[in-house]
Amino acid sequence: MTQIATGVFKTLIAKKQTGIGVKAVATIPYGQLFRRVTSTIDLKKATYQSKEIRPTMQRSDMRHGVRSVEGTIRGELSLGTYQDFMASVLRQAWATTSPTTAMALTIGGVLGAYTITRATGWIAEGYKIGDVIQLSVGGLHANNISKNLLITALTATMATVATVNGSVMNTEGPISGCTVTVMGKKNWIPASGHTRDYWTIEHNFADITQSEQFTDCVFGDVNIKLQASGMATIDFPVKGIDMATSTATYFATPTAATSGAVLAAVNGALYVAGVAVGYISSFDLSIKGNHTTVGGVVGSNVEPDIFPGAIDVTGTATVMFTNATMRDMFIAETETSISAVFTASNAAAAGFMAINMPRVKFGGASKDDGEKGLTMTMPFVALENTAGGAALNTTMSTIIIQDSAAV
Repeated sequence: MTQIATGVFKTLIAKKQTGIGVKAVATIPYGQLFRRVTSTIDLKKATYQSKEIRPTMQRSDMRHGVRSVEGTIRGELSLGTYQDFMASVLRQAWATTSPTTAMALTIGGVLGAYTITRATGWIAEGYKIGDVIQLSVGGLHANNISKNLLITALTATMATVATVNGSVMNTEGPISGCTVTVMGKKNWIPASGHTRDYWTIEHNFADITQSEQFTDCVFGDVNIKLQASGMATIDFPVKGIDMATSTATYFATPTAATSGAVLAAVNGALYVAGVAVGYISSFDLSIKGNHTTVGGVVGSNVEPDIFPGAIDVTGTATVMFTNATMRDMFIAETETSISAVFTASNAAAAGFMAINMPRVKFGGASKDDGEKGLTMTMPFVALENTAGGAALNTTMSTIIIQDSAAV
């Protein structure tokens, strides 16, 4: 019998190119093997049919036109897995924020709004609202170290934080010799120096010894969906220019797939204007790069390039209708902020991904009905945070993403 390709034997491998028109070389490193739910990338062709009117009343010909690559990589949102694709969407590399050592800290406040006070330096040293930090070293109480703390407000001398897993901290201090670390790495849409990345992506069908290599692929968009029950998902629509085939794997020995934990919305928290929203049933986020093509040029059956546009960040939050606060933000067109942190478990120091949008407007507050708890569906648009900057307590960007496993 003829062997039929089976999805479990198919592998997804990708490697960044050095530039447009330069297929990623099949040498060390041999690309990265990626986890997926599905990958539907494929070659597409425009087709043209003759419009001649003939005595036979039949069509005489059709032709193939401009080639292109389209499809979507769908996965479950996991730590460290899709950081390179995300960097291409945001148009810059991930950045590390160095920890500061040997500082004296005083812990105060209450659950949900603990304060960490120091003489000065929070803003000058680059800490931002929306950062997830951990405290360590010094003589701090055990309840205060190695916990994910989301910064919800920030001055030069005081960081207001919430424990991501809702655990209790102890008031104490000042305690000298402490270390504060912004965990993992961060990325955001930069104000300048935007990168333009092109990728070679391989579908390898090992069971039928076939390989398809898609070249000059662009990651311009990403869609993240979190529901109250179930795994968080992530989709990367892909646009590319062409495809090659072979009967042998192109990237022969790719780097092994990551092992970062898959995230679920039940582990984590959502904050609007720095206040925890306790009743959220879903949260969807879309970053769209608005890439376009010219539709073909004379003398070539492939596009000359894929051109980036301005980046739009939109989403929808579905929340239980408990009071007027969020509804009235929509009615009054009030600008607010959204920070979301999703963790691999309920452990105090669990791996996490944080999404921070410093400037957001809600575009609706539609309520459902029925013999059940009522919800509001609140679409939102994130905007450039022109009030942020290097010497300020927020980042000058529409969206900032922090991944504890980013390398």
